[in-house]
Amino acid sequence: MKSLVRWGTTLGLVGSTLLVTAIAGIAPVIALSEQQIKSKLDNIPVWLITNPQGLPLSRPLSEENGKQAAGSVTGVYMSQQEAQAFIAELRNVKDKDPKTTQMVKSLQATPVPLGVIFEQVQKTKNEPNRLLFAFKPIDKEVKGAMELLKKNGEQVKQFRSVPVFIVRFAPDKSYVPIKLGDQKAEQEVVPLFFSMQDAQNLLNQVQPKFPKADIQVVDVDGILNTLQEKNDPWLDKVVFFPNPEARQYIQKLPQENPPKSTPAPAKKK
Repeated sequence: MKSLVRWGTTLGLVGSTLLVTAIAGIAPVIALSEQQIKSKLDNIPVWLITNPQGLPLSRPLSEENGKQAAGSVTGVYMSQQEAQAFIAELRNVKDKDPKTTQMVKSLQATPVPLGVIFEQVQKTKNEPNRLLFAFKPIDKEVKGAMELLKKNGEQVKQFRSVPVFIVRFAPDKSYVPIKLGDQKAEQEVVPLFFSMQDAQNLLNQVQPKFPKADIQVVDVDGILNTLQEKNDPWLDKVVFFPNPEARQYIQKLPQENPPKSTPAPAKKK
């Protein structure tokens, strides 16, 4: 979890400001490498349900055409609370097998950087008996994503992935960048939010000057495919922002060489 520890230190230092200019004049870049993508995803904690040794709870894949499919699947939770709630449900199920009962009692919600999940998927994608990861998005965020999509005229009955929220200057314009860090080391980034409320907060800052600004809803799978396949220059500036629950978890982590004092947030532009 060292990457999350480092991110915890960063959260204590960072102030964000609105940069109300479109991204332009950036030198072209090639599609990001797997290591670059992993580094971006390492900022996001997710939770697996594991035994005390860290082995994920998994189940065999469903049968296909009457034959047992190879491989198994485990859940990846975007919320620690929802992972713990699922463990509680399992413990409430009555089972006569004492070994199963003891196994369920030992289960725990184990935090893992999302980048580690991405790395494992890439390493084992061609293995027939690989462990698949089924993402469990936060119910509130899925509901918010569907409401936004319907508001924009899209017919959506179900959102099958983890929603990501991005603020645009307008539906046909570029994404809104922000600046992170203090004035001596400001960094321009394009924020991708796992929380609709975080995206709404940025939108509230943008709309007075850009009334047509809105929030685009995409799924995390599509974002990862874009990072791997496209050469768009803005992709190098993408930063994923954890949801509020995940941020609270990160902020409680022991910091590596914590600062003696926290600089004031950067001023709005």
